[in-house]
Amino acid sequence: MTLELYQLRSFAAVADTGHLTRAAERLHLSQPALSAHIRALEDELGVRLFERTASGMTLTRAGQELLQHARGIISAAEQMRRAALAMRGALSGHLRIGSVIDPEFIRLGDFLGRAVERYPQLELELHHEMSGAALEAVRDGTLDASFYFGATPERGIAALALSEVVYRVAGPAAWRPRIEHADWGTIAALPWILTPSTSTHNRLVHALFGEHGVEPSKLVEADNETVISNLIESGVGLSLLREDLALAKEAAGEVCVWQPARLSTTLWFIYRAERQGDPLIAALREMLEQTWHGVAPAAAAERTA
Repeated sequence: MTLELYQLRSFAAVADTGHLTRAAERLHLSQPALSAHIRALEDELGVRLFERTASGMTLTRAGQELLQHARGIISAAEQMRRAALAMRGALSGHLRIGSVIDPEFIRLGDFLGRAVERYPQLELELHHEMSGAALEAVRDGTLDASFYFGATPERGIAALALSEVVYRVAGPAAWRPRIEHADWGTIAALPWILTPSTSTHNRLVHALFGEHGVEPSKLVEADNETVISNLIESGVGLSLLREDLALAKEAAGEVCVWQPARLSTTLWFIYRAERQGDPLIAALREMLEQTWHGVAPAAAAERTA
């Protein structure tokens, strides 16, 4: 039996995306070439790996079992290649990194500056995502790693804790008389600016009000922190803002902060647990720990869910 590494990469990409077209785009292949890789691998193994449906590609039971073996082989081959490069003092490769919140808050410039200086042959491709989408992209392999904020990531995801993120309820400055002494029900009934349901920000809002048996009244949906801040300042509605932003804008007379609510979550750096031994991921962890050292008490705390 002869298994080709490129066939296994194609197998994993189709399994991750559930679609030939998206997998072909990720691998920079034509769809016919990718289909040929899958057929050849199925012929070599003597089993069917996917069910072809109108909506995409679904793993068969055999495909589900063999996928883990394929990932192990791909990971081992990549680690061997990178270990050889590291022996020559030339750690190199290409990583897709997700960013969330604003670059200054996650110290993106400092982190990238250190990485480029220490590993000049390391190529980093940045993608700004909402936190929930970033987690999904790391899970399915679209991103190699990402910043993320929210609850402890799920099983199979390794997470390096970087800092606490605190949120406050902020409203238009002119609304201060309306909200200063308002109860939870009154605050929930006012117009709210919410992020999409897949985002951590959205889950934080609903968890906050769920504890008090009420639900916020959504008026507008926005997926960008700067946009949300501008909408609050413009008098559109209430939303969660990071405490550092909320207090600075309140001091400038641009928003008002509802005092009873203060909630915190964690800023993480996440990647798939199976890549714990990957030299490129280890290099990123090293740069992050240097960037956050002495600032975030949890900076060296790593968790594998």
